[in-house]
Amino acid sequence: MIAGIATNFGVESTTRSGWEHGYDMVVVEDGCTTVSKELHGMAMTAIFPRIARVVKADEVALA
Repeated sequence: MIAGIATNFGVESTTRSGWEHGYDMVVVEDGCTTVSKELHGMAMTAIFPRIARVVKADEVALA
């Protein structure tokens, strides 16, 4: 499960690396931010759905 600053840099890089290593990646959309809404939206709609599951924070249930 990934959240963090710089959606289109650090978050994207970490998610890609995890996916490349065979992990089932989950990105918390409202737990990430970056310098513009456009860059954040592009990563969330064009990149992450191909390599991860994108969820909202209120959908996260910790056991």
